[in-house]
Amino acid sequence: MTTNSPEPARRQTWQKDAVLHALGKAQGFVSAQQLHKQLTQHGSVIGLATVYRTLNSLVADGLADSLVNAGESLFRDCSKDHHHHLICNGCGVAVEIEAEQAEAWAAKVAKDHGFTDVSHTIDIFGLCSSCSK
Repeated sequence: MTTNSPEPARRQTWQKDAVLHALGKAQGFVSAQQLHKQLTQHGSVIGLATVYRTLNSLVADGLADSLVNAGESLFRDCSKDHHHHLICNGCGVAVEIEAEQAEAWAAKVAKDHGFTDVSHTIDIFGLCSSCSK
């Protein structure tokens, strides 16, 4: 017999709370190593492997974004409502932007092709004014 019961919620642990809190304080994208260093400097006994697992769990849950830059996975907090970013390729700073026209375009393209239950991510990469100097 098959049931369509919802997937059980992931457990909330002190490690997940600590990583999510540290990620929320970070500016732009950070590596797991950077986050681990920050956590241990503030007295946490969390292991690097746990930071990696927790970050990947946060990405799977939609609470964090990740990208690979020069072969390294980088992460940022994305626990707020749906939003988009300008991201500096130099320093990694991420700025939230409004994207009403892009939202309308994405909805139209999906509808025109018969897609439903769609999602999207819009990130614009470049150099911030400081890194452009």
